[in-house]
Amino acid sequence: MKEITYKEALREALSEEMTRDENVILMGEDIGLYGGNFQVTQDLVLQFGEERVMDTPLSEAVIAGCATGAAMSGLRPVVEVMFSDFVTLMMDNLVNQAAKQSFMSAGKVSVPLVVRLPVGCGTGAAAQHSQSLEAWMCHVPGLKVVFPSNPYEAKGLMKAAIRDNNPIIFCEHKMLYNAVGNVPEDDYVIQIGQANVMKKGAHLSIITYGYSVQKCLQAAMQLKTRGIDAEIIDLRTLLPLDEKTIIDSVKKTGRALIVHDAVRTGGVGGEIAALIAEKAFPYLKAPVVRLAGKDVPIPFNKKLEQAAVPQVADIKKAAERLMRK
Repeated sequence: MKEITYKEALREALSEEMTRDENVILMGEDIGLYGGNFQVTQDLVLQFGEERVMDTPLSEAVIAGCATGAAMSGLRPVVEVMFSDFVTLMMDNLVNQAAKQSFMSAGKVSVPLVVRLPVGCGTGAAAQHSQSLEAWMCHVPGLKVVFPSNPYEAKGLMKAAIRDNNPIIFCEHKMLYNAVGNVPEDDYVIQIGQANVMKKGAHLSIITYGYSVQKCLQAAMQLKTRGIDAEIIDLRTLLPLDEKTIIDSVKKTGRALIVHDAVRTGGVGGEIAALIAEKAFPYLKAPVVRLAGKDVPIPFNKKLEQAAVPQVADIKKAAERLMRK
């Protein structure tokens, strides 16, 4: 094992997969000599050249169209979007083309495309550069949505995504890029669609993903001092969703708290709450609780930005209230 950052883990995954398969290419704005908006692709152009690490025009619609066509032609493009908010400009090609080709061709055409989205708030980038739009992506049949919470997951899931023959939305929370963690020296992949029990517990299940995993783990440590033993489920993949791990946990604890930064209305949390109601209702000791981002644009002001999404103290309070029900 070695200790590296989240962005270094992503860079290693990209480098290793490009070395393994010459059909893997990178596309995006300023990903070459500049190294990408968050330096994930730093020096890769020196290693693989401009034909495989391609700086694109400043047009997300063009990038999505070119990448979809390249994937259908036998390449394996990995696209970096500067900020996840700009995926709004890619939706026609992603939703109406990339996600549909396998179905419409009866499996004869595959679209092995990975779209990397730096998501979330915490950097003071304000309303147009701080959104968490993963639930929007989950609404589209034909797409897979992945959201790693640490360097180990970032590398293993990225390698799995590049090898997958389906279009994959790969969410990377901006506050995690400098997070440090242990990563194996040897080649490995993490199965897409498989959640991880980050911490076992007996009293309630906290179901979460992405940056919220780190906050939930901190809250769980504080809850432990109050005699509350929380189980933490890291979803890792939002689509397909690992229903079994969620249901097994809720059946064991009888209580479910769902936490994410994305807005509450139409969020992933609502889907998980419905799943629990449908498949684990007799085991519940209290109603399912959703703790999500407020239904507001992300403010620039630091204190308001923090207030817009759940923090450690909020998670702790929500869990304590749930235990009293």
